[in-house]
Amino acid sequence: MQLTVREVAQLLAVSEKTVYRWVGQRKLPAYRVNEQLRFNRAELLEWASANKAQVSPELFAEPESAGTPAPSLDQALRDGGIHYRVGGGDTRGVLSSVVELMRLPDEVDRGFLLQVLLAREALQSTGIGEGIAIPHPRSPIVLHIARPSVTLCFLERPVDFAALDGRPVHALFTLVSPTARAHLQLLSRVAYALRDEAFRSLITRVASRDEILAAAARVDGEVAAHAAGAPAAGV
Repeated sequence: MQLTVREVAQLLAVSEKTVYRWVGQRKLPAYRVNEQLRFNRAELLEWASANKAQVSPELFAEPESAGTPAPSLDQALRDGGIHYRVGGGDTRGVLSSVVELMRLPDEVDRGFLLQVLLAREALQSTGIGEGIAIPHPRSPIVLHIARPSVTLCFLERPVDFAALDGRPVHALFTLVSPTARAHLQLLSRVAYALRDEAFRSLITRVASRDEILAAAARVDGEVAAHAAGAPAAGV
């Protein structure tokens, strides 16, 4: 979904003038459509996560998906797997190892997936700070898989991903989805979870699978509770 300047200002709780200034300073990713600025919700999610911006919970919702259950982070992690001591001495080496570990159908071209992930990193780092990255292509990649998944990999040695805070990456959440909508929903869920201090601390200290999955289930519950109460909140 493409967002307007007014919508972005509301989601980030800033003035429209501030949004224009950030775009002018090339701090905020934007596009011109018929001479009007437009923003990609997925990229705005990345930007908000990387800059620890205070945002409206609406940013983590996908309006077009009303009536369609969002992917569960707990289940997506179970489907994608959590891996430890993953090798690789640089970005290419790490992503190559990650792609090989991903639970994908035989017909998926892993070489192609690796290339689009590398192309995304060359365009702009997916490192969001504090040693965490969320590798995925600029445009959601649709694979012939049954349901969306998240593969979480903890590296044997931290690797420089050119993250905004300069810290090397030690944990990567790699997303694949059967549809573009599912991709955005899952990216939203991961971004929401990483704003949760308790969940993020588990990633920082490389917690066990059971701890991470339990925390993911808790976050899923909080998101569901918020969604159920959203119409009544109205603020």
